[in-house]
Amino acid sequence: MKLSGLDINENEHEFDLNDYKGQRVVLYFYPKDNTSGCTQEACDFRDNMNRITQYATVIGVSPDSIKSHKSFKEKQDLNFVLLSDPEHVLAEKFGVWKEKSMYGKKYMGIERSTFVLDKSGSIEKEWRKVKVKGHVDEVINYLIS
Repeated sequence: MKLSGLDINENEHEFDLNDYKGQRVVLYFYPKDNTSGCTQEACDFRDNMNRITQYATVIGVSPDSIKSHKSFKEKQDLNFVLLSDPEHVLAEKFGVWKEKSMYGKKYMGIERSTFVLDKSGSIEKEWRKVKVKGHVDEVINYLIS
């Protein structure tokens, strides 16, 4: 399954998760670029990348456009891949495209979730309905255990 995204140098590419076989991947889904929780989570991954890279590659996924991702990466100086999933193909495959509710109004959106994929591309560990505070430390503690 190929999706467009931005690499760590903000170059646009087509990405295929199969290209990451042979390495562990932290695949995290977030609702929207430049929102408070999503920015905090992305910055937590950015700030802890030196603790993560020896164990896994980090990839963030949201329904936002490449243009939005580019702005988000530049503004927050993000040092990992962001994939654009506007058709929710990957989100649906991982079961994170869900009905949500805010102020009594129902809508479809991303359920903030993180997956560690093993070297064969299978799900090794998952966190659903993630709370941002402390989550990256939780992921790192799992990776090093």
